[in-house]
Amino acid sequence: MDKLKERINNLKLDAEKWQEKSDELGDKVKELEQESLDKDHQIQALTRKNQVLEEQVEKLEGDLDTTKQTADESTNLKSTNENYSKKNQQLEEELEEADKNLKLTTEKLRETDIKAEQLERKVASLESEKEEMERKFEELTEKYNAAKSELDEINSQLDHI
Repeated sequence: MDKLKERINNLKLDAEKWQEKSDELGDKVKELEQESLDKDHQIQALTRKNQVLEEQVEKLEGDLDTTKQTADESTNLKSTNENYSKKNQQLEEELEEADKNLKLTTEKLRETDIKAEQLERKVASLESEKEEMERKFEELTEKYNAAKSELDEINSQLDHI
């Protein structure tokens, strides 16, 4: 019976060991369940973070497309602006040339006006000189006719003598 008691005691000790082991394993299970729960929460947080990051990537890709379009438009506008600048410079050069031509033409017109005034004065002077000459011609013609008449009369008197 001692053996039986010893055996019972051993079984009790084994039962206590197993109970301790069971308690340890229960604690370990609880700990692992808690870790699993924490890991699930981490997974959920990371999944949500991944979704947010994917949304940000999509948004950034849209922004990138918009930026590319804006850059293309900017390049086109820059090219157009350069073309307009060249055209503007060309027109300014043509305007300067036209302005020079206008100044030269204006100067030549002034010179021509001065020459025309001088010629008008000369024409007026020549016309008055012509009138004076015509008047003198008429006077001389009258004197000539008078002298011719007198000469004809003298000839006729000489012929009668």
